[in-house]
Amino acid sequence: MSGDHKAVIKGAPSEYVKLNVGGSLHYTTIGTLTKHDSMLRAMFSGRMEVLTDSEGWILIDRCGKHFGTILNFLRDGSVSLPESQRELKELLAEAKYYLITELVESCEAALQRYERSIEPICRVPLTTSEREEQLLISNSTKPAVKLLINRHNNKYSYTSTSDDNLLKNLELFDKLSLRFSQRVLFIKNVIGSNEICQWSFYGHGRRVAEVCCTSIVYATDKKHTKVEFHEARIYEETLNILLYENRTGPDAELMQATSTRGAVAMASYTSDDEDDRRGGGSLTREGRESSHIGRIRSTK
Repeated sequence: MSGDHKAVIKGAPSEYVKLNVGGSLHYTTIGTLTKHDSMLRAMFSGRMEVLTDSEGWILIDRCGKHFGTILNFLRDGSVSLPESQRELKELLAEAKYYLITELVESCEAALQRYERSIEPICRVPLTTSEREEQLLISNSTKPAVKLLINRHNNKYSYTSTSDDNLLKNLELFDKLSLRFSQRVLFIKNVIGSNEICQWSFYGHGRRVAEVCCTSIVYATDKKHTKVEFHEARIYEETLNILLYENRTGPDAELMQATSTRGAVAMASYTSDDEDDRRGGGSLTREGRESSHIGRIRSTK
């Protein structure tokens, strides 16, 4: 550019210089720049020519993103390194360019530690009480999905497909947690309550939906527990709680539009409850059981 020219910089350690590193502007002393044996010492001790512009800024053709960290290391002899592996590699490249041996060694040691420690893609806490769940959910800024799964809560024998469906629920939970772990808190309860397999969905600290995957079915005079796999419903509720990422909350009309049930209110029911609604909802669970047994006996 016109006005740019080369010059030799040499002055007292307390003299300030202006640096333009790839558009990032810095103001520091010659003493800081020459404190360590590096390329910057050569540039500012009169051994190398440097490029300056018409306003006196010394131009360095490098990315200035990490130059502040470089200056802090020159001042103090140590510096807090970036936590990100990517940024650590970027800082290492700059330290190598400026020939700052001590900083190069620090970055390489940190990268080796980073590579030895494997960070999991996602973490799923296992809870054993409602108190633990509430603490996790209330302290999280994310919406939450909880899977309660406890095969031993059953009083009856399982239907032939129940074990397969339990496994399918677990597999879907794992897939969703891997996919949405950055946006949603996933919790697994392996002991609590009397349920066998139940999904709960939370937004802004409160439960907004449930999907119960167990029901009681009848074969002759014997009861069986049936575990179901409501895949589409679970996907729907998981996508719905993403609307709670915004702390102002989702719009009610938007929630209604994205819900196959046409309502935002929490819904939790089993196959028996479905029969209740179709029949007017007048029977209790005991009444339903008596009715089922009566029908079975009448066919004999």
